[in-house]
Amino acid sequence: MFENARLKLTAWYLLIIMLVSVLFSVAFYNLATREIQRIIKIQELRTQNREELRPTPDFIFRPRTIADLQESEQRLKIILLLINGGIFVLAGGTAYFLAGRTLKPIREMVDEQNRFITDASHEMRTPLTSLRSEIEVTLRDKKITIDQARKILESNLEEVVSLQTLANSLLELSQKGKSQNVDMSDVSIKNSFDQALRKLNGSIVQKKINIEHKVEDVHVQAIQERLVELLVILLDNAVKYSPPKSKILITVRKLKNKVRMEIKDTGMGITKEDLPHIFDRFFRSDKSRSKTSGYGLGLAIAREIVSSHNGTIDIISTPNRGTTVIVEF
Repeated sequence: MFENARLKLTAWYLLIIMLVSVLFSVAFYNLATREIQRIIKIQELRTQNREELRPTPDFIFRPRTIADLQESEQRLKIILLLINGGIFVLAGGTAYFLAGRTLKPIREMVDEQNRFITDASHEMRTPLTSLRSEIEVTLRDKKITIDQARKILESNLEEVVSLQTLANSLLELSQKGKSQNVDMSDVSIKNSFDQALRKLNGSIVQKKINIEHKVEDVHVQAIQERLVELLVILLDNAVKYSPPKSKILITVRKLKNKVRMEIKDTGMGITKEDLPHIFDRFFRSDKSRSKTSGYGLGLAIAREIVSSHNGTIDIISTPNRGTTVIVEF
């Protein structure tokens, strides 16, 4: 598809370039021809006048001069044809290159969209398959009890919640860049961390995680809800991948013209091979996939939130020693 589009775009580029070149050549040729014809006429008049006065000495001079001018006219045609031929070859190669450059971001966008759809479909297939199989088995069982039906409904509800979480995450990613169109306000990072920790209090208490704070009361221009969502994602990952009774250190400090946030855990860490891909949609390492639930969309959403606030996010990690997430606004 893209190769055909590239060839068509190349043809259009080439047509425009050659049209300009041919029009210029025609105009130049007409002007040059008129000038040559004018010189020929002048020379003919001069020659006729000289022949009347001295016909014999100038007899050889007349045909040679006019023939030279006519020969120059023919050479001009050939030169212009060669020039246009060269322009055609060079313009064709340049147009093909420019067409490729023009279509490259479109092709990358389409490829990314196709990957996104493929990955989303793959992730949805598992809970949908589980739901279908449980429902089909239940419908075929004519002796099912109320307790059995309740357990199946509870299992179905878990799958529905999982699908709802996935749908919300996909919707979040589809709203890329929309935060930039919303007015930001002066937001306290300390209060935002407090809200995020309250939302995650259940999992923190369950794993007996010790949260240590070194948070300065600084403010940033942000969207309150989006900032809290970012912190929930980062803290949830820290809790999820940390062993029970471990420690998570939260540090917030003001630099010259930036605010730097760090969330450091002592969990399983990330390998060097996986580190470049952690912000990719649906990416989850085999090691984390076997121990935790999720769809691998959290960090992709986190990056979009940070990007929409003109910030940066980086991750430093060592396997079996922990991970540090660094966000700067």
